[in-house]
Amino acid sequence: MKVRRKIIKIDEEKCDGCGLCIPGCPEGALQIINGKARLVKENFCDGLGACMGECPQGALSIEEKEVEEYDEEGVIAHIKEKSPELLERHLKHLKEHAHELPQHHSHPGMTACPSAKILQWEGKEEETGEKVEINSELRQWPVQLHLVPVDAPYFQKADLVLIADCVPFAYANLHQDFLKGKSIAVGCPKLDEVDLYLDKLSQIFKHSNIKSLKVLHMEVPCCHGLVHLAQEALKKSGKDIPFESIKIGIKGEVLSREIKK
Repeated sequence: MKVRRKIIKIDEEKCDGCGLCIPGCPEGALQIINGKARLVKENFCDGLGACMGECPQGALSIEEKEVEEYDEEGVIAHIKEKSPELLERHLKHLKEHAHELPQHHSHPGMTACPSAKILQWEGKEEETGEKVEINSELRQWPVQLHLVPVDAPYFQKADLVLIADCVPFAYANLHQDFLKGKSIAVGCPKLDEVDLYLDKLSQIFKHSNIKSLKVLHMEVPCCHGLVHLAQEALKKSGKDIPFESIKIGIKGEVLSREIKK
């Protein structure tokens, strides 16, 4: 049965067949065939995009089209037969994204990709007294990665913070904790042109003598692509720069910090 729903899309020109997306798909919908990632079972793809954050080339995206309906029973049977040790991982995956799957799945009330999941929560009510004015720590313009010049003077010998678009809205103390005394570049690995980002970042690393790099990204899987992008840009530039990845939760907390190599 064909239905209109979200499903993974693979850009074959960008895909280099590295295979990093394969472990990111608990359902086994992806395979490497003739040196390229392929969606071999569209009815095994839940459209959540968990594999997207694993692709360093930005070859994966989500599209909506007429495809086979998601077959949850078939996925479980496949996992039991081929990789029974992954069944617990798959069930955990479904539980974590119980409100993200399309409504035609066996789990009603779900939407599509974790980055587009509709959520709402109440803020903490605290007595703050008089309003306190907080000074901005921003010391440059522009900030968007597409717009910043690779030879901007504020990048020279700078501590650079690469920030995903949504982070400033989630992390309230961004200015004091991460912007103070730093240069920044802002972008979205899901919605923006990744190839242009890769080239520009590698040029910035190559010519600006960056002292250190922090990448601030949201917890949704596709946002982790910003970390892979930074890693690839460092390789392309030939630079060895101290590099820290920081994951921010959608409710504004720091979930993890990891030193990358």
